[in-house]
Amino acid sequence: MKKKKSGLFLTVLPLYLFTLCFVVGPLLYMVALSFATNGSGSSTIWSFTLENYKKIAEPVYLKSFVQSFQLAITSTLLIVLMGYPFGYFMAKLSAKRKKRMMLLIMIPFWTSSLIRMYGWILILQAKGVLNGFLMKLGIIEEPLKILYSYPAVVIGMVYALLPFMVLAVYSSVEKMDWSYVEAARDLGANAVKAFFTVTFKLTLPGLLTGVILTFIPSMGLFFIADILGGNKIVLVGSVIQDQLTRGSNWPFAAALAVVLMLLTSLMMFVYRKVTHVKDLEGLF
Repeated sequence: MKKKKSGLFLTVLPLYLFTLCFVVGPLLYMVALSFATNGSGSSTIWSFTLENYKKIAEPVYLKSFVQSFQLAITSTLLIVLMGYPFGYFMAKLSAKRKKRMMLLIMIPFWTSSLIRMYGWILILQAKGVLNGFLMKLGIIEEPLKILYSYPAVVIGMVYALLPFMVLAVYSSVEKMDWSYVEAARDLGANAVKAFFTVTFKLTLPGLLTGVILTFIPSMGLFFIADILGGNKIVLVGSVIQDQLTRGSNWPFAAALAVVLMLLTSLMMFVYRKVTHVKDLEGLF
């Protein structure tokens, strides 16, 4: 028995060491750094202070958090409206068509996300594909100014994160027991009522998983805002990058990262509560 326990311990030991060295260690260092004082140049003075967190309350930095939340909410809502129906109907396709659709969803991941974002510049620019197509159809007379604007950033976020919502909903619908839907129809419920009273409830965990997988990353994908927004949309991630490179204020950047981590952790906590079976029953 002792040999089995020792063997099991040796098996999981590399995982614990990896977690301590590359997850727990950096997080603890980041938290400790957020309470340090910024020195001259890029140096750090290890004296306890709360000034870094007080500085976050300044309007210019609070605005970055507000913009990040607004962008995350807008992107997530659009992704839900597009991704849920896509994942739902994808799960109802034949096995052959499911494989084809899965391949189409996975193909973009074979290319760097940066390259894909620069591809959107070719589409959205004044002389790009979209404006050229709309002008040929006679829908518009002059090019639309989409690139380097808020809508362009939203388009980039939706494009980058939509597959996560589709796959989460698809997995939930794929595992659903359709006998419950048939029972609801037999009891007199029409297709719409059966969907909202049975199907939607059973696939809600998958939908919430997709929301988490899209909302949290959209708070920090600052490179999309930089590429498609032209630095007009400043996210928290952009501020952190600026403090690490130009400002050389690592303690303040750490404080911003800690606050962002706490906000995303709060989202995860709410997600765990909502997806609990008892809580799901209480929702309806």
